[in-house]
Amino acid sequence: MTDSDLSVLRERAEKGDEDAVDELIELAAELGDMGELRRLSDGGNATAADQLIEMAGERGDAGEREPRHRDGRT
Repeated sequence: MTDSDLSVLRERAEKGDEDAVDELIELAAELGDMGELRRLSDGGNATAADQLIEMAGERGDAGEREPRHRDGRT
């Protein structure tokens, strides 16, 4: 996927396209992109949060297992 394709996918997701959101989550999980998963999770996506927690568990990063609040508190 090119950067341009990814930008289009993000735009679709931001406009509420659930298929685009699902595709972003799947892609981020495949690539190990915790930043993308965190961004989606911080936006309220429970599936992204679940993927982030799972990935953090696999990596042994307990800090990512704590729920994040919008103001940055855990």
